[in-house]
Amino acid sequence: MPIGAALEELELSSPQVRELAEFYAESFSLHRSFRGANALCTAPGRTLKLVPGDANRLVGAQFRFSSRPDFDAFTEHLSASGISVAEKTGGVSVTDPEGHILRFRYGTDQNPANGDARLQHFALRTPDPETLVAFYADKLGFIVSDFVRDEEGVLRAAFLRTDDEHHALAIFRSAEARFDHFSCEVESWTELRDWADRVCANGIPLAWGVGRHGPGNDTFFMVKDPDGNLAEISAELERCAPERATGLWPHRPETLNRWGVAIMRS
Repeated sequence: MPIGAALEELELSSPQVRELAEFYAESFSLHRSFRGANALCTAPGRTLKLVPGDANRLVGAQFRFSSRPDFDAFTEHLSASGISVAEKTGGVSVTDPEGHILRFRYGTDQNPANGDARLQHFALRTPDPETLVAFYADKLGFIVSDFVRDEEGVLRAAFLRTDDEHHALAIFRSAEARFDHFSCEVESWTELRDWADRVCANGIPLAWGVGRHGPGNDTFFMVKDPDGNLAEISAELERCAPERATGLWPHRPETLNRWGVAIMRS
């Protein structure tokens, strides 16, 4: 069974914090505020923190449990997994093998309004996807929805879920370890269209899409921020039954975009 958490917040580092904050205010309609060198970009259902540092780096991610029994079961699982856990006010945190800080808390949701977008998943690139997948699946209890493997059986990508949505985390094999993208989910294809109109009306071109992913079966488009990170709006992501078997996809462009051109990380 999934652990029952949902992604609610990301923290990225950047050498140009203010520029990124302005970009996300225009593209994803986030309210930006500044405290010293840091920026906080928020809207109901999505929060992005920006701090000074290297480009294309995920500092951390926060997941929320809406069920207290699920949160308690998760913390018991962490204790049994033998990984170092830090107690935080209202939650716990762990660090993955590549240094990303993962926070888990129990609390109520901040529901987005109709037609708005909620933070849904993020993706990482790594030269060693096997190690990251093993940590998130075996240690944290994420469930692998789909693998992508090449003709030699080499793992090229993995999609892992924390609730019934197809993935809260995607991991791609790449020569470079870096942040890949985050995605905000809307309810329908019509809302996706409206978001594309809104983004382009602000003079921001689409970097990828509109398309349809194979794993997850969602429609999507992506834009590229000033640091080169990808940011996605997605609609109608697959909902997975508890008994759903792990899928296996071939490593080819049609897997990442059934409608055309794909961004291949390796």
